[in-house]
Amino acid sequence: MTHAATTDTTSLVRTAADARGRISTPVGTLEGSAILKIAGEIRQRIAGGEKVCNLTVGDFDPKQFPIPEYLESAIVEALHHRETNYPPSHGMPALREAIVDYTERGLGLKYPVECTLVTSGSRPGVYGTYATLLDPGDVVVYGAPSWNNNYYCHMVGAKGVPLACKAEDAFMPSPEAIAPHLRGARMLALNSPLNPCGTCFTAESLGAICDLVLAENARRGPGERPLYVLYDQVYWQLTFGDISHVDPVTLRPEMARYTVYIDGISKAFASTGVRVGWVMAPTDIIDKMNNFLQHVGTWAPRAEQVATAKLLMAEDAIAAYRKELIAGAQARLSALYDGIQALRAQGHPVDAVAPQGAIYLSGQFALMGKTPPDGPTLTTNEAVRQWLLRTTGLAVVPFNAFGASGETGWCRLSIGAVSLADIAGAMPRLKAGLEALR
Repeated sequence: MTHAATTDTTSLVRTAADARGRISTPVGTLEGSAILKIAGEIRQRIAGGEKVCNLTVGDFDPKQFPIPEYLESAIVEALHHRETNYPPSHGMPALREAIVDYTERGLGLKYPVECTLVTSGSRPGVYGTYATLLDPGDVVVYGAPSWNNNYYCHMVGAKGVPLACKAEDAFMPSPEAIAPHLRGARMLALNSPLNPCGTCFTAESLGAICDLVLAENARRGPGERPLYVLYDQVYWQLTFGDISHVDPVTLRPEMARYTVYIDGISKAFASTGVRVGWVMAPTDIIDKMNNFLQHVGTWAPRAEQVATAKLLMAEDAIAAYRKELIAGAQARLSALYDGIQALRAQGHPVDAVAPQGAIYLSGQFALMGKTPPDGPTLTTNEAVRQWLLRTTGLAVVPFNAFGASGETGWCRLSIGAVSLADIAGAMPRLKAGLEALR
């Protein structure tokens, strides 16, 4: 075969990032994920041979948390049966039926199949909700820290109203904080168990928030658009001890008119790369969201959909896997929490919130004004993050990456990619580093 002469495009395609007019304003002004930026830095350090206790990624290392064998086998079987063409845009019928059954068994919520839309992981469901419900200038109320609400508001031109949440409230937005901001709002974005904090709503608090939403919708006249709740519950199977997951429609059935649920297998089955998620919402929202996402192409792969349908109907396999996953996650979170609290008891300026759910711990390293031996004095969350990484090998993500403000030292610590041995090895390094600060 004769090849054409090579055309070297290097000088043409390496365009300056600030070249005017080449990029649209919405995308040109959109910042990349601060979380992924930090995670990329950590991957490079690990690849370079550095010893890092990687607490940055909201993901699972398959060496620590493999996907269910049942799911793996079902995916292979589906591929052998050549389930490799496009799936229906709403999702495979068997999977939609299985989602309805799984949701009723696990949460006691009975939805018709037409209220379900399958997506390639849960993220397109969140974006689809923003794009389907919001016009430019619409108001979205959400707690801070929280995952990506600030970015999604930017992407659709909405006006974000972040509510600064406090450690004493487990970083969950309270009814009292939310109430003054619902007049005229179009959406309230909630997440429980919460990424990045690993904390959960109580039935009392979420019920009171639902009452506020119902009262606001009852107040609105026929010409006013409704106030919706986006409820991201992708971690609902991961709660610990006596913590029980709660959701709006179970607490207040009338909320079914106004609630968009986001769910999927990414977290409950450590299957982030399998890319199967779903949305449950009123039919008018589902139909229009499907029309929108058809053009984006956010279908979950067909073989994975076929396999997930089988998994969601396998109650014994789910129960066994969930028991193992929760035990592994809780042991790691407890090790981090106990280690930080032991250092706090020794007088070090660190703290943590007891883990309630998900794969995250809220940890505080209140080191502003402290000076390490190699200087300079620590004055920002980013400086603290870099010091932790450089000195102790702990890789964390400050809450600023999740829309929080202030130099508080609060960070997300994720356990999906570490072992108990990794955590045990990091605690003495953290202690030595803290003791060296002046």
